[in-house]
Amino acid sequence: MSIDANGDVTIQGVSLRSLPKVSLHDHLDGAVRPATIIELADAIGLELPESKPGALGKWFATKSDSGSLVEYLKTFDLTTAVMQTQEGLTRIAREFVQDLAKDGVIYGEVRWAPEQHLTGGLTLEQTVEAVQQGIEEGEDAADRAGHSIRVGQLLSALRHTDRSRDIAELAVDFRGRGVVGFDIAGPEDGFPASDHRAAFDHLAENFFPVTVHAGEAAGVASIRSALLDGRALRLGHGVRIAEDLQVITQEGDEVQVQFGDLARWVRDREIPLELSPSSNLQTGAIAAWGNTLADHPFDLLYQLGFAVTVNVDNRTMSATSLTRELSLLVETFEYDLDDLETFQFNAAAAAFLPVEEREELVEMIAEGFDI
Repeated sequence: MSIDANGDVTIQGVSLRSLPKVSLHDHLDGAVRPATIIELADAIGLELPESKPGALGKWFATKSDSGSLVEYLKTFDLTTAVMQTQEGLTRIAREFVQDLAKDGVIYGEVRWAPEQHLTGGLTLEQTVEAVQQGIEEGEDAADRAGHSIRVGQLLSALRHTDRSRDIAELAVDFRGRGVVGFDIAGPEDGFPASDHRAAFDHLAENFFPVTVHAGEAAGVASIRSALLDGRALRLGHGVRIAEDLQVITQEGDEVQVQFGDLARWVRDREIPLELSPSSNLQTGAIAAWGNTLADHPFDLLYQLGFAVTVNVDNRTMSATSLTRELSLLVETFEYDLDDLETFQFNAAAAAFLPVEEREELVEMIAEGFDI
């Protein structure tokens, strides 16, 4: 693996950024360009801790590297503050898509919580429409630049508030108008998916896809609730499913593991794990195993056959991109192009799209990796 003067990573002679990718776990308010934050903050008189884009970007990365999800989430107060108008939401969504396209993403899902963007007088419906306008503008701009990309919205309800049923109804209402799925986010520990059973019942009755943040700041019980109460088709992070695995013996690359019932269910049913390596380090999600990427159970889960996918979670907070996350995994676990292709196939198969469109993504990935 090598890195050129532009920061592009080359593996086996191929530009990693140029390879087709699928991004499933990417927060809108966690991917705002620092320069955009500065411009929008200036327009509303919001005081920032730094006045230059580079310095502000470093501030986010430093503050996010706390080892605590609760502390990590506090940095979002700054980004959501500049996302309270139609113009702000549209611009940020447009730039979100453009940044994905530049990183080689061909399909992405953007998750965000509409209830966090109402202080400027917008309704829930208006926030969704503003984000959708930005997405479509971003897709058009990417197309003009020669890059085909499609992005769908995942509407997140906050697990520590009481509007999950409202957001579930909103998501279903906007089916076919840009919204492809539902999520719950926010502080996980102490706020199980079972608290939102009414929302999940409504989604299930309407056959609407669900992913749930689980197995990040809480363990196996949270994952269990996401699957049983939330009927989740994917697990947001899900890294702590490894707590339901007992390593019996390990010699070099050979490992013998005893599965708990939940881990076996997730593995055998191929329930996708939306793993986010850098973020999992920052929030302390992998603290039980260590504090470096080499300690992350990503490789163990991959070798055992779990449906692992690679994600950024929050690009601004982690100062990252999907290309960077993949390059970190290559550097740490010595993955090759075949491994990276597998991660993209897993993500394509997990996308909240009709099967025909998922198959098209698989074909695009296979063609792009056929070097």
